[in-house]
Amino acid sequence: MRTRRFVIPDIHGCASTFSALLHDVLKIHSSDILYLLGDYADRGPRSKEVIDQIFGLQSAGFPVYPIRGNHDDLLLRACGNIDYLRVWILNGGRATLDSFGVEDPCEIPLTYRKFFNELPFYLELDDYILVHAGLNFQKEDPFSDKEGMLWTRSREIHSELIGHKKVITGHTPVSRETIKQSFSSGLIPLDNGCVYATTAELGTLTALDLDTHSLYFQKNID
Repeated sequence: MRTRRFVIPDIHGCASTFSALLHDVLKIHSSDILYLLGDYADRGPRSKEVIDQIFGLQSAGFPVYPIRGNHDDLLLRACGNIDYLRVWILNGGRATLDSFGVEDPCEIPLTYRKFFNELPFYLELDDYILVHAGLNFQKEDPFSDKEGMLWTRSREIHSELIGHKKVITGHTPVSRETIKQSFSSGLIPLDNGCVYATTAELGTLTALDLDTHSLYFQKNID
């Protein structure tokens, strides 16, 4: 059985959709490798359940490699900082508080906050760079700008600075057609805006098989 490598972006509290993508669409097995591009919480209704699913997969022996998104980082900064708390709430943080049944991000159980705190900012594979938002190629070392990895909207790529590897991102919702057309470029944006179920051309959770370039989609059912 071939070991498959899947990349999934921006789940945003859509736990039922995430589960359906994994088990009904991909029909994952324990030899598959899952790379997750951040933004597990906020906006959608089941942020806690998304993290619980990740914990459950890891406990069951699935190789799961999550990285950090801007919403994950905001959640951490919102604990004890009123300015970040306001920004986080404006960006869907209330849904996360409701999911955990708390009123303050500092009240989210330590196990979950530890999960967010330990998320790496990017993963470098033999053939791809996986990062939530993108890389800042205005820097001599694009990997030195962590804020850029979380927040940039730039589509700029200087492939010679990253060993001519392709960059795969989430963060900015794009249409399915944009995702498909990106395969010929140095940057593949994968986020089809699962949480935006009522927006035209968005509303599905995407998975990309890194070796076959097959795309898989699950409509939002949360």
